[in-house]
Amino acid sequence: MKKFILFLLFSLIFYFVSTSLLYAYSCRVEKIIDGDTFICSGEKVRLIGVDTPESSINPHIEKQRSLGDIKTILKLGEEAKRFVSSVMPVGTVVKLELDVQQRDKYGRLLAYVWLPDGRILNEVLLKEGYAMLLTIPPNVKYEDRFRKAYREAVTKKKGLWKN
Repeated sequence: MKKFILFLLFSLIFYFVSTSLLYAYSCRVEKIIDGDTFICSGEKVRLIGVDTPESSINPHIEKQRSLGDIKTILKLGEEAKRFVSSVMPVGTVVKLELDVQQRDKYGRLLAYVWLPDGRILNEVLLKEGYAMLLTIPPNVKYEDRFRKAYREAVTKKKGLWKN
């Protein structure tokens, strides 16, 4: 009986440790590409649940025309990038939490990014008004939390919603 209980206990511990290792790990920020994409320990990471304005001209910029003309979108994109750089400077060690779909069609790692102070970068961007909500199933773990942060920014006219 003792052997069975020890085996069961060991199995449970192994399961939880292996699962957490698959879905969360630490890395060091090497480069901020834009408000929702960065390089961390050699891996290109795309934030789940958010979309920041483009900071360079590309085909996706047309989908953001509700924010204004191209010049305005690029300016807002640079603001989002600067904000991310201020809360997560190069060299910061962050924890990446993955969800169901771990990579996008471009091969980028999809993640929720836990900052050293315990906040989720994705949520901070929404709450401060530097990002729009972008929910793409099956990665919906924090959808309700993110929606609340987004609504708060819009209501308080923060960031993108100042005007």
